Order: sequence, then structure tokens, then C-alpha cells
Amino acid sequence: MTDVLRAEAIGRPMTRLEGPAKVTGTAPYAYEHPVDNPLYLYAIQASIARGKVRTIDISATADIDGVIAVLTHENAPPLPGRHDAELAILQSVEVAFRGQFLGGVIAETPETAREAAVLVNIEYDIAAHDVELRADHPDLYKPEKVNPSYPTDTEDGDLDAALADAAVRVDRTYSTPWQNNNPMEPHTVVARWQDGLLVLHDSSQGVHRVRSAVAEVLGLDPERVRVISPHVGGGFGSKGLPHAHVVLAALAAQLVPGRAVKFPLTRQQMFAITGYRTPTIQRLRLGADAEGHLVAVGHDVIEQTSRIKEFAEQTALASRTMYRAASRRTTHRLAALDVPVPSWMRAPGETPGMYAVEAAMDELAEACGLDPIELRARNEPDVDPDTGRPFSQRNLVGCLREGAQRFGWSDRRPPRTRREGRTWVGIGVAASTYPARINPASTAAIRYGADGRYRVEIGAADIGTGTWTTLTQIAADALQVPVDAIDLDIGDTALPRAGIAGGSMGLGSWGATIFAAARVFRDEHGAHPTTGAQAQADTPEDTADARYALHSFGAQFAEVHVDPDTDEIRVSRMLGVFSVGRIVNPITARSQLVGGMIMGLSMALHEQSVLDPRFGHIVNHDFAEYHIPTNADVHDIEAIWLDEHDEHANPMGTHGIGEIGTVGAAAAVANAVYNATGIRVRDLPITADKLLG
Repeated sequence: MTDVLRAEAIGRPMTRLEGPAKVTGTAPYAYEHPVDNPLYLYAIQASIARGKVRTIDISATADIDGVIAVLTHENAPPLPGRHDAELAILQSVEVAFRGQFLGGVIAETPETAREAAVLVNIEYDIAAHDVELRADHPDLYKPEKVNPSYPTDTEDGDLDAALADAAVRVDRTYSTPWQNNNPMEPHTVVARWQDGLLVLHDSSQGVHRVRSAVAEVLGLDPERVRVISPHVGGGFGSKGLPHAHVVLAALAAQLVPGRAVKFPLTRQQMFAITGYRTPTIQRLRLGADAEGHLVAVGHDVIEQTSRIKEFAEQTALASRTMYRAASRRTTHRLAALDVPVPSWMRAPGETPGMYAVEAAMDELAEACGLDPIELRARNEPDVDPDTGRPFSQRNLVGCLREGAQRFGWSDRRPPRTRREGRTWVGIGVAASTYPARINPASTAAIRYGADGRYRVEIGAADIGTGTWTTLTQIAADALQVPVDAIDLDIGDTALPRAGIAGGSMGLGSWGATIFAAARVFRDEHGAHPTTGAQAQADTPEDTADARYALHSFGAQFAEVHVDPDTDEIRVSRMLGVFSVGRIVNPITARSQLVGGMIMGLSMALHEQSVLDPRFGHIVNHDFAEYHIPTNADVHDIEAIWLDEHDEHANPMGTHGIGEIGTVGAAAAVANAVYNATGIRVRDLPITADKLLG
């Protein structure tokens, strides 16, 4: 459909179509969906990390006006689908982690439900727990695969021999902390049963995924579950999968037939229930010849999972494709602990993994006496080292060169030699990468109405990224009509199925599907359809050209100022230059890239979920103590991109951009801190105490 690509909506800097509804407060988020006479649910959670419930006494709730019911394992309906232990709640007395749901109180007001939940008395048989990740943990094991289905380990050549023969070697261990996703809109679900149909208004990155998971655990036909989610206030991956709160709300609603149950998680509850980025311990071994050409890359990862459900983050994945080296080895090992289940967090795998890789590359550049940009340029591969396929496009060096010129890289000085006023000043660089993938599990439908407008339906999600606008632009170009002739409908399982908004696959997958449906529509009905004309299509199997390795790349630059007395770090400038295919909407694209860079800054300097090993829970479980950047922490930040069109990726020529902005940003800041202070901190976040002395 080359004629479609000549249309003009794609690439236009359109403001968000849903913007007025959001700023006027009329865009319905999950909790705000109006229902008649709702009830409210508050969870009862375990206060131990491991053991069994001996007794659960709910008698004190009987004296509280407004309490309708109390749900526990003693009266919970049986769940037919129990293979997912995270979702199969209230089916036994076992306690697997602190914060696990042990029940819930249903009441006429949220205040009443919370008051009653506090009065439920639970006695436990406490068992010894293990919650601390250590490199020498005695029970480390090799998972069968890493997220989502990559080989756990890879090896090419003889790594140990190559390292022994290398002229220059770097052998360092880096660690990243437990981090929680913390979108601005907490996870919320409104559940009600109507004539045997379960209706869920859920804050979700993928309504069809929620429907299939909930239907399975409840033993329902998926057609008996409807999930609605037109607007989502952020997710960062935590809303890409249903968590236990959705099942708890569905079970609670079964106890009060005919009434809707609203269940918003508190910020504190989210730290135990809705997933998190697993902490990592990463050993990087790099070997190079005297000119800085890599001959060996070793990346060994240790991370944690939950004892009840495995999640193996693909932390070393980027090392398989990033740089050229004849000998390479990557490994992943897990410790199954008595902790909540980890899950996706923005660019899972690449974000922690590329922090370690790019910090190690900075150390190798110094050991080789090379400029960090020159070292990276010298190790550009001709083809994808992992698959042997040619890259559909790989403009990392272009990003590095463009960024260096714009950022003033030539002014960089040796570590701890530049001061401005009182502060030490340093600049750093790091590379970014993220795969450009397609999720084939979508269908789009198009109908032409009597009003002369095209209704485009697909069960996609807008998690704040601008999907309402960008899919409308794509649909307009696909149908070769003006943008204002399109009515888009998304966020409902009553619409054709769609994959999730995650893995930077959403827009490319949904857009390709809409293009396919538009092709069918135009072939069948021409440019002047009659009222009622319609067509639909699935995502074409050959959307992404399998002969090529499809990846996005980028270069992150950071400048920091470090106070010599307090060791306070301020990021004064950041620049990201990205190679991400064609940009659908420059306004929403810049928002995504800048937001990702800020999240990387946050990873470098602020974010850490602090575990109390005595009790197995996160102690800084709110925004008062879980630190993220505020406006005062983000100064001059800019994201730009190269003018590209990847014809091998999809009909639009786009790559996903929701995650690559985060990848590499933390390493750029960490490398800048080293350049400013001469102190290499390898344990994120870089806090003032780690620079003392």
C-alpha cells in the first residue's frame, strides 16, 4: 500500500484528541466510572512473610454499621484455574509473602471498609523466611527461559580463553535495586456481575489479556467476562498483566449480586501486589585488544523471583546483540524468595542490563585510553551478533555523533578536573537499544456510517502515550481520508481483540492491523463506500520482515553538578538522540522519550524499594519515601530523533518508542557522576553517602 504512505496524517504534530476530556475531568478512568449504589472493598493482607493462617477472626466487624460482608479463605468461592498462584487467591491457609491477600471487607463506604479490615484479627503459624538476594545464595538455579521466551544462557567461542589473551580487561560487578512501577493512577477495578456476565472496569494495559486470565482462574467462558478501560493513568508495565486485586474484586462482587464493588489499591498496597523490577547483581567481563576492539563479552546475571511464581527478567539480553566480539557468554540465575511476584517494568531486561553494560564500556574506554564514543564506534557489528541477520537499520553511531556535536562532547575533560563555581561538573554518555517487535494477536474492524464517518474499532489501550491520537492518524492515512473523518473506539473487550500496550509493540502492531483492515475495506468498497460498508482484518503474519534484525538504538548524554561538601548530585542537562524509525506524532513521541529519560535519571539517583529483611516488606512504600524526580530535579532535557523510515518493520515504517528512552539513561548519568568526581559507583542508586570521601 505505498499509495497510503503518501498521505499526510502520519508525522503531523497533532495535539491529543482526548486532551480536553482529560483536563476537564470527563475522561472516565476505572475508579471514576459511574455505577449505581456501589459498594467498596478494602483488602486484608498478610503481616508475615511466610507461614500459615491458624485463625482469622472477623467478629469485630459485625458491630460496624455499613459492613456488608467479609471475604476470607473460609467463604471464598473455589477457583477452578489455579495454575497461576499469583491469581489463585484465598484457596488455602498458606502465606507466601508479606502483603498477600488474605481477604477483604465489603462496605457501604471506603472508610467503613478500611476501618473494619483493620479489626480483623489473624493468628499465624510463622515459618522462617528468606527474602534477601545475594550473589552467593545457596539455591540459585537456571530457569528454562527468560522473559518472554528467550534462551536463558548463550555462548559463542571460548570466553575464558579470550579474556586471558585480551590486552585490556574489565571485570566488574554492578547492582540495581528493587524498584516499583508507581504510575500516577493506582491500580483500580470496579467489578459487577450482571446476568451471569462479569463486567470489570479495570486500569489495564490490555483488556483482552485481563479477560482471558480472569476467565481462566474463575472457570468462565471468556465471552462471559467484559473488561473496559478507555483511559489509563500510566502503567510502566505493571498494568500489562492482571494481578490479584482483579480476582479479589471479582470474588467480592459474587458475594453481593446486583451491586458493583469498587476496589482501588492504596499506594502502599501496590508495593506488594502489582509487580516490580527485580533487583539484579551483574558481573560484566570485557576483553579488548590494544586498539579497543572487543574480543570477549561476558554478562552473568543474578536476580530474584517469587517462590510461588517464576518471573525471569531477560537482563543480559542486550549484551547478545549490542557489540561485536568473537567470544560471548550470557547467563541468568534466579533465587526463589519469599517475596511478591516481580513483573514487567518499563523496558524490563534492557534497562538494568544496559546500565551495567554501558557503565562497563565506560570503564573499558578509560582502561584503553579511548574516548567513550570512539570505543563504541569501533565495536559496531556488521550484522546482529545474536542471530547473524542484517539489521533493518542500525544508526547508533549516527546518534552518538549527532549527540556529541549538539551536547558539546568535545568540552569533556578527565575525571574530577572541571569545576563551575563550587560544584564539580562531569558529562557522560551511554548507548540505548530496544527490539522492534510486532504482537500478532490483534484484529481491527472498520465501518462506514450514514454521517460519512469511518468507525475504526480495535481493543487497544491508551496508557497515557497518546494512542487515541496516533491510531487516529494512522487510520486516516490507511483510509486516505482526513483525520476528522475517523471515530476511533478502543479499550473494551466488546471490540476486536488486541495485544497489550507493552514491549513497545502497541502502536506498530495495532497500526499494522488497521492498515490491513483498511486495505480490505478499500479493495471491497472503493474510495466512495456506501452506508454500512464494513471490513476487518487480523495482524498480517508478515508485518515484520523476519529476514532482518529489527532494533531501535539511541545515545544518551548527561551533565551533572556535584556539590563537594554535601555530595548532592544535580543533573543539569540531558540529551537523547534516537534511531526509532518513522515518528507518527512528534508531540506524543517527544513526551514518551523525555518521560523515559526522566525515569532513567530517577533510576540512577533516586529510586530504590528498601526491603526490611526481618519482616519481608518494603518500608518506603509511598511517595514520601520512595523518591522520584520532581520538577526541581529535571532541568534542561531534550529528545530528538533521526529522520528515518524502516520499511522492514511495518507499513508505517515505525518502531516502538515507549521504552528506549529509559534504556541507557541511568548509565549516562552514572558515567557523568564518575567524570565529575572520579568516584565510580556501581550500586544504584547513586546517593550522596556513596560519594563520601
